Amino acid sequence: MSPYEDAVVRELNAWRQKMMRKPSTVNRLSKNLQNRINKIIPEKVHQAITATIKQMTRAVLFGAEFLTRQPILEPLSLEEREERVRDRIAFYKTAGAAEGGVTGAGGILLGLADFPLLLALKMKLLFEIAAIYGYPINEYKERLYIMHIFQLAFSSQERRQAVYQQMINWQAKSQQLPDDINQFDWRTFQQEYRDYIDLVKMAQLVPGIGAAVGLVANYRLLDSLGKTAMNAYRMRWAEGRELSE
Repeated sequence: MSPYEDAVVRELNAWRQKMMRKPSTVNRLSKNLQNRINKIIPEKVHQAITATIKQMTRAVLFGAEFLTRQPILEPLSLEEREERVRDRIAFYKTAGAAEGGVTGAGGILLGLADFPLLLALKMKLLFEIAAIYGYPINEYKERLYIMHIFQLAFSSQERRQAVYQQMINWQAKSQQLPDDINQFDWRTFQQEYRDYIDLVKMAQLVPGIGAAVGLVANYRLLDSLGKTAMNAYRMRWAEGRELSE
């Protein structure tokens, strides 16, 4: 392996350990609090939120704008691909920060509009990263992998462990997955995503500080997503190397 690939393997191993780390006391307390709040919320509200996120995400997953993006199949090294990935992450972090600052400065109505806008930016970033690594995102199973990356980035540590286990040896496991996206666990997806970003994003609706909160929050959320995606595809790169040896 090249010196760059050696460094990637070390970073990947450290990330894998992080994904399997047991939830801390703070993680558990936070999750327990969110679970209690979720039990108080009426079932009809849960269903409405789930349906909204499901339809919004489906529109992104199956939109022509995303599915026409072609994978980069030219013979690039891992280092060359990841240089391109980092460029796109930097672009989306800047775009997300600008969008969060504008909507955060606009009060409650514009602040609420930030949720679907930010979700679309996150999905666009993931599709671009997948294409740069050379994966055919027009295939359903690849889009499902993108959904797993999303969950990995925006879930509690307990849920993160379960999602990570599902992603190990993806090539083999994906053959056993349902072909109908309606069988995807949308309820858990929306709850974990909402719980993860609730507090920081709700602060974006507060007059006077909304712009600053929106700018910083979106920047950090997209940065976290980009790093998670890189390591998720590095994991498949490493598994591919092991199979070829």
